[in-house]
Amino acid sequence: MPKITYIEHNGSEHVIDVKSGLSVMEGAVKNNIPGIDADCGGACACATCHVYVDAAWADKTGAKSAMEESMLDFAENVEPTSRLSCQIKVTDQLDGLVVRMPESQH
Repeated sequence: MPKITYIEHNGSEHVIDVKSGLSVMEGAVKNNIPGIDADCGGACACATCHVYVDAAWADKTGAKSAMEESMLDFAENVEPTSRLSCQIKVTDQLDGLVVRMPESQH
């Protein structure tokens, strides 16, 4: 099972085993990771699961869809590596993925 490191805005790290096929958001919600609220339940209809993907992993998480880009317009402090964690599917290739939560989500 791939290990994903979720880092809160204050630096607290949570290393979680997430089942392949789930989204990065689902892994966070199932493990009560602070900073990922997922108000819409993963429908790409809000930006409460906004994360910064570690630059080393940015190319491995797939491209942003037009819908995801639109939802990121509602997020605060968007950066080039910003993603909605509900749109990143966990695969074995993402073992070791690191994502950080923005300060606005705590």
